[in-house]
Amino acid sequence: MNRNYLLTMLLALLVAGCCTQSANAQDNRLKANINHLAIFVVDLQKSGNFYQNIIGLDTISEPFHDGKHIWMRIGLHAALHIIQGADAPIKHFKNNHICFSVPSVRAFTAKLKEYHIKWEDVSGKEEGITRRPDGILQIWLQDPDGYWIEINDDRS
Repeated sequence: MNRNYLLTMLLALLVAGCCTQSANAQDNRLKANINHLAIFVVDLQKSGNFYQNIIGLDTISEPFHDGKHIWMRIGLHAALHIIQGADAPIKHFKNNHICFSVPSVRAFTAKLKEYHIKWEDVSGKEEGITRRPDGILQIWLQDPDGYWIEINDDRS
């Protein structure tokens, strides 16, 4: 192979790589990231206490300061917004749920027993624990307004 051919091929690969990186950078700027999840509740303090004391979330600053909002950290860059104003709890379907991972589902169920909070497995068996096909353990419970929560021990 001659030197000009090699230089041309090298330049073509370099340009192709730059264009691909530029396109990927543009795609990444357009990707959506979760910012927050909001739930509408009857009793703000009761719900806030549940998510703080039972689920273990930390409160974060919220801009309204109107006594109708509690914000809690649910990930590195995401929050749970608890908003007071619902007239009554409504029926929620288990497939519409929030999922939190804990180091040990069994230790978490011991905490639930201590607080007299009911949980079930995916099929609805009280105090049951489901083992998914990938080995992850999971349970299901409801918050004070009936929102379903999955707790699992996924460490990924």
